[in-house]
Amino acid sequence: SVLSGYMSLLSSPQLFRHGDRSPVKAYPTDPYKEDAWPQGFGQLTQEGMRQHYELGQFLRTRPGLKWQPIPVHTVPQSEERLLSFPLGDCPRYKQLMNETEHTAEFLNITTAYQDFMELLKSKTALKNVSVKTVWSVFDTLFCESCHNMSAPDWVTADVMDRLTFLNDFGLQFLFGVHQQQQKSRLQGGLLLGEIVKNLTKMAVPDPNQQLKLMMLSAHDTTVAALQASLNVFNGKQPPYASCHIIELYREENGLVFYIGGNMVSTAGLLLVALASVCGRVAAERQLVYATVVSVDKVLIRRCGGWSLTTDRCRIAFEICEILLPFALMITLCVIYATFRLL
Repeated sequence: SVLSGYMSLLSSPQLFRHGDRSPVKAYPTDPYKEDAWPQGFGQLTQEGMRQHYELGQFLRTRPGLKWQPIPVHTVPQSEERLLSFPLGDCPRYKQLMNETEHTAEFLNITTAYQDFMELLKSKTALKNVSVKTVWSVFDTLFCESCHNMSAPDWVTADVMDRLTFLNDFGLQFLFGVHQQQQKSRLQGGLLLGEIVKNLTKMAVPDPNQQLKLMMLSAHDTTVAALQASLNVFNGKQPPYASCHIIELYREENGLVFYIGGNMVSTAGLLLVALASVCGRVAAERQLVYATVVSVDKVLIRRCGGWSLTTDRCRIAFEICEILLPFALMITLCVIYATFRLL
């Protein structure tokens, strides 16, 4: 590890996007159908496998652990609540998305690209192409371009630039643009809450606790959802095999702190300090703030249909939002004091 000289790594949850894959589907006039892809639609390609191998080589150097068989766990799609975002069975989130569609930013982009949408309908023979669905056109053309498949004449550099912008805006639409904090509580905040819970356990010395590395494999929407809940999402689609790393370290003097970063390629890693316990106060507040605004069990329960409009619920939530930062700070300071006594 780059920091192993004067501190020890306690835990490192890592979330990465899948590597290069084939398109999910073809548009009606697409010259490349499913038989053009050896593994079929929506499958990892040989290039994607190579990207994961390179990512694995890079990640292997960070904890300083020798290779060992790693267990892989999956859950049924119907039970998935940590990695498959956006969650579709949340009435409150649907309400927020409806509100987002009526924001000035969304309406302005819809108007500005109206003629472009008509062009796409004409060229692809798709009946429904909108700001919310245009990502599928981009996805197909992008996947084909990655494999040097000749594009139709209408797919110019300008068309791809516009599609790239709209594809990125589609992610912003899901997790930002309007009420980002509330969306995060109901989406990426669920994953953030699980990560914070596990890091909190690892911060307390326990000889029976051996789990140091947790790797989560998912999609671009998952990475974007987590980064939005941490308020570090740059608004662009995470690249293939990109990885968001969070690390928990303990210094020689017992100080425990978190480091969070976004690795956009295997060529380099950007580390951004998010917090340190009872020290580096400004950074500590950043993690506490991100955690409090994104992890809210009351709102998670409301996702199932609880009323969000009563004054009593709103006042109760506001009180909790005020008190939770202080409670978290006290907890972190107690952990630090425990290490000082060891």
